[in-house]
This record gives sequence, structure tokens and C-alpha cells, in this order.
Amino acid sequence: MKDLSLHILDIAENAVRAGAALTDIRIDETADTLTLTVADDGCGMEADTVRRVTDPFFTTRKTRSVGMGLPLLKQAAEQTGGRVTVTSRPAEAGSRKHGTVITAVFCTGHIDCPPLGDPAETLVTLLQGHPDLDFRLCHRRPDAPPVKLDTRVLRRLLTGVPLSRFEVLQWVRNELRLQYAASGRE
Repeated sequence: MKDLSLHILDIAENAVRAGAALTDIRIDETADTLTLTVADDGCGMEADTVRRVTDPFFTTRKTRSVGMGLPLLKQAAEQTGGRVTVTSRPAEAGSRKHGTVITAVFCTGHIDCPPLGDPAETLVTLLQGHPDLDFRLCHRRPDAPPVKLDTRVLRRLLTGVPLSRFEVLQWVRNELRLQYAASGRE
């Protein structure tokens, strides 16, 4: 994958397949690291699956026998001196605390650190494909206001208007671009 935003999209799509109603995307930058965290409230994974999920020859999909998303993310992070961690709690009868958290840390000073890409466009793509699900984006950088968007807030403000509507998607794209410009990122 060419940039980290495509990894975010891949992980969020996995969360959708796991039945997540809310996917929380956090990007935290420091002077020398970039940390991506994607947390969901999907069905979660058993411990054996968590141990194997970064193996390229393991997948839970039935359409093919390999899964390259997380192994490629792990390789990209480790090439920079970073790491990937996966924690998950499977859904249990009556339990509300289930889901998966994937965290990838990249050392940004390393020559192999991939570019972030376009998180705004990633969020728009997710909304277009999954308008009934909720996504929260928070991108923090030192000495800059955070970039934030929570579809649950949009849903309350736009009662009855689908989030996949063209005008809503354009507004989300423009709002995030304005926030990125104000944070010095755009």
C-alpha cells in the first residue's frame, strides 16, 4: 500500500466486516513518531486468531487463502523501527466490551516511513460505502489544533439525511480540509 491512509481504510473495512457499529480512527504525531490506532466495537477475535492475524498466510476470509493487510502494515512499521500491536476481545453473551484495537507506530525520521496520505478522503470513502455506520477521526499533532470529525454528531444534526448524500460527503471533505489547513497540515 502506498500510504498509511490506505492501511486505515483496510483496517476500517475489516471492522465493518466484523460488525462494528463504531470505528474510532486516531492519528497521533509527535516530533519523531506517528501512531495510528483503529479501534472498533465489532465481534472481536479469539486469542489464537490475534496471534496469527499478522501472518500473511492466515485469513478468516473464505474468498482467498492469504490476508496481506496487517502483515504489510506490520512490515512497514517495523522497517522504520516501529511496531504493530493487536488486541481483541471476542463478543460474549451479554458483554458490551468487545472489539479490536490495532495500533501501528512509525518512526517518522526513518527513510522508509511511508507518507500518511489523505485521511479526509479515507473517511469520505468509508461514509460513502457505509452510511449507516459510525466513524470517529481524531488527528493530533504537537502545537496544532486537532482535526476531528464524529459521524454520530453529524447524524444528530442531520436527522433523516443519509451521510452518503453527495452534499454531506462534500461538506465532510471540505470541513476536514479546512481543519487540516488550520493545523498547518494541508
